[in-house]
Amino acid sequence: MQYLEMRAADDMHLHLRQGAQLVAYARDAARSFARGLVMPNTLPPLASPESVRAYGRQIEEAAPGFTPLLTFKILPHMDAGLVRSLKEAGAVAGKLYPEGVTTHAEDGVRDVEGLFPVFEAMAEEGLVLCIHAESPGAPVLEREAAFHETFLRIHHAVPSLRIVFEHVSDARTVALIRTLPPDKVAGTITLHHLLFTLDDLLGGRLNPHLFCKPVVKTSADRDALREAAFSGDPHFFFGSDSAPHPREKKEREGAAGCYTAPYALEALASLFEAHGVLGVLEGFVSERGARFYGLLLNEERVVLRKEEWVVPAEYHGVVPACAGMRLGWRVVEKGR
Repeated sequence: MQYLEMRAADDMHLHLRQGAQLVAYARDAARSFARGLVMPNTLPPLASPESVRAYGRQIEEAAPGFTPLLTFKILPHMDAGLVRSLKEAGAVAGKLYPEGVTTHAEDGVRDVEGLFPVFEAMAEEGLVLCIHAESPGAPVLEREAAFHETFLRIHHAVPSLRIVFEHVSDARTVALIRTLPPDKVAGTITLHHLLFTLDDLLGGRLNPHLFCKPVVKTSADRDALREAAFSGDPHFFFGSDSAPHPREKKEREGAAGCYTAPYALEALASLFEAHGVLGVLEGFVSERGARFYGLLLNEERVVLRKEEWVVPAEYHGVVPACAGMRLGWRVVEKGR
């Protein structure tokens, strides 16, 4: 097979940042993806109808033809009455960050139960709740599993609400999600959690460009994530959590986030082919996420060509997680 043609893909968890950087990051994502669910943890956060609308316009101007799927940040004292206005502004989801759990989460949530009226309003409006599902006070390798109880409490309190357990990293979470209804609960899986483990992060020397939250974990966890992605299970779909930080911020401060958007689709094709499951890639990146969110499937196509190439050492001053990795596919056409 020299060419792979499939329905244009969606990245259902994406950070595009702000200001001048946004233009480059949005165009990187648009190279391979038709749509991206864009995260709201900017400064200030996307928490009002006006800010959501303005951010959407900025992305559309930066990368014509790329459709941003907009989100709002759920703040601790959010009024449930605001939910409808946020939907009218174009939001398709709200994002919950526990306090201090990741980049720009200092204003995050402590009292999840106090937000149940907001979650009920979101369910009534058909909005999705996306959660950075970690408990920041737990040991780092247990933070995701420690959030399971809270996650289930939300699901049982508002069973009609669609919830996404973002960037699944733990085999125990894969097992948990599979016990819940696939039309109400799903999990996104990133490229870096499919590729890397703790040994890659710090087994030889520390590689800060693989540091993210949640951290990559053991080979057993990675195997569970691969099985979930390769299986066709409707609970799981792709969300890169691509999160660019300038090189010096990563190397001096250890900022959390892996940059994968510019080459994610090509790396996924290479991985799926290596495991003999290239035929299920389209479902993982182009179908299951859209269906969970209630979106029409993309009508455009994307074409990849069989071609070996090496991921560059930098994009716009950002070191990609897969820098120097040899890939076997290249995007050659998108949008027809």
